[in-house]
Amino acid sequence: MASRTRAGSLGSIESKHGLVGSVSRWWTRSYTSDWVAFSLLLVGYIYIAAFVEPFHRLFTINDIRISFPHAEVERVPLAHLFGYVLFLPLALLTLTNYLLSSPRHIHHLTTLGFLTSIILTTFLTDLIKNMVGRPRPDLIDRCQPDPSTPPNKLVSVEVCTQTDHHTLHDGWRSFPSGHSSFAFSGLGYLALFWCGQFRVFASSSPLSSSPGIMEGMEKVLVRRDLLKALLCLSPLLGALMIAISRCMDYRHDVEDVCVGAVMGWVITYWSYRRYWPRLSSVRCEEPYSGMTGERDGDGVQSSGRYGRVRDEEEGVIGGGFQRNVGTFDLTAPVELGPLESPR
Repeated sequence: MASRTRAGSLGSIESKHGLVGSVSRWWTRSYTSDWVAFSLLLVGYIYIAAFVEPFHRLFTINDIRISFPHAEVERVPLAHLFGYVLFLPLALLTLTNYLLSSPRHIHHLTTLGFLTSIILTTFLTDLIKNMVGRPRPDLIDRCQPDPSTPPNKLVSVEVCTQTDHHTLHDGWRSFPSGHSSFAFSGLGYLALFWCGQFRVFASSSPLSSSPGIMEGMEKVLVRRDLLKALLCLSPLLGALMIAISRCMDYRHDVEDVCVGAVMGWVITYWSYRRYWPRLSSVRCEEPYSGMTGERDGDGVQSSGRYGRVRDEEEGVIGGGFQRNVGTFDLTAPVELGPLESPR
């Protein structure tokens, strides 16, 4: 009942004339809310990175676990990380869509999903880093404690003589690993996108027509190409190498890297599934329905709106597949449209 009331109230607002109705229709029928949320996350991340200092846990100067040398030159410095995880995957995503002759709507959703994954991962990672305040394995070398500091006694950041502000305070940002979460977020999204576009896990090919659904499924079951699967796996291998390098530089412990990797993968999968079906779907290479007024690959105007989908991502209509996508008015009869055209 609450869902019907909410759907009816939204529909009444959209049906209004004037500025309120125009803004409501524009807001609900576009991806503006997604870009606004992205902008808010970006502002939040910039604020955390620029102004927030981490919680400083107490430590002892003779703790062997935080007495590793501080590497002045990292194996994957921050500038290289942005190249490997942000710019390279974004270029490969764009190139893939270009080679597949994807319509403008798919280019848009690919970029939006990728950037959402990146910014949400970095925001949450930095937020957790500062709240946990776990010392890095090289904290003592960063801190350069005063020679008069007693051993076997808990001390605070006040005993440190390090004058470089970032080097000192970054020593309490060990958990989780930002390089690991960032790598699995960006490169993980590329791996998921390639798996969907190359149909690596799809159990069947799209059906144009068939006398019966079971007979059609029996006819289209196919074996997948190992070469394509390995290509889709390569971004994850790159992310793994970046994560391992953080242990080699004594920037993180193993648990920091593992939690960061899992965190980045979970967020990127969540971001991917907001716009794309599951990888085993028969239509895994197609995004969910576009906005009102968008045109698909064949130039046909779409009447659906972006929104949640049912648990069954493909419905059976007359022996074929129909995509259950878009937002439906629960107070009005459901009218089934034509199949979404492939590329």
